Amino acid sequence: MAETVVSSFWGPVTSTIESCEKNYTHSSYIAEFYNTISNTPCILLAFVGLVNALRQRFEKRFSVLHLSNMALAIGSMLFHATLQRGQQQSDETPMVWEILLYLYVLYSPDWHYRSTMPTFLFLYGAAFAVMHSLLRFNIGFKVHYVLLCLLCIPRMYKYYIHTKELSARRLAHLYLATIVLGSLFWLLDRIFCKQFSKWNINPQGHALWHLLMGFNSYFANTFLMFCRAQQLGWNPRIRHFLGLLPYVKINKAKTQ
Repeated sequence: MAETVVSSFWGPVTSTIESCEKNYTHSSYIAEFYNTISNTPCILLAFVGLVNALRQRFEKRFSVLHLSNMALAIGSMLFHATLQRGQQQSDETPMVWEILLYLYVLYSPDWHYRSTMPTFLFLYGAAFAVMHSLLRFNIGFKVHYVLLCLLCIPRMYKYYIHTKELSARRLAHLYLATIVLGSLFWLLDRIFCKQFSKWNINPQGHALWHLLMGFNSYFANTFLMFCRAQQLGWNPRIRHFLGLLPYVKINKAKTQ
């Protein structure tokens, strides 16, 4: 929302999209306060996943995946804090790069020509970044992103039906629940913005989307780490940090 309560450090809004949150209500340095700080859990969860991946020496693809989650959250914070067109790129472009990484993690184990997939995905991601910067997609970006997400579904379902351990299957259930609930909050924020703006307390649907997608990414990454560890014969088990946060514990053979 373009309404300004205090003076803006970043100047006029130049982004092509805004969420249903009044601008600069808490600080002249943060345009959308709740949409900015709601990315913090995603960074923390990605850091936890990164530490676990490094400590147990998972394949580098998982470390990169956790780092990409952190980069996306930081880019989103910059965008919502400034509502500038340049920072909008730092939010939207990493979204596509992250999905390309998921496609690699999901499909690469059965891909016979190992160098072709990462090369193609890298060139595709680089080309998209340049085109998106020059052409400034709007609706086209959303359609493109949804199509890439849909490509992940068949493979995720295949991993799910081949996973027998109940604790790992619960991760898939949590992944599905968070993305459905998060998408619902995102839609409500877009559709009923005018009505929410009249309320004394804005439900901050877009901020809730950020929060839930932080957990969604963590659950997805943990589930994929479990599945990959199974493929490699690492005897994975799901454990819980402080009895709450799930993570993968593996037992590699000494020869590995």
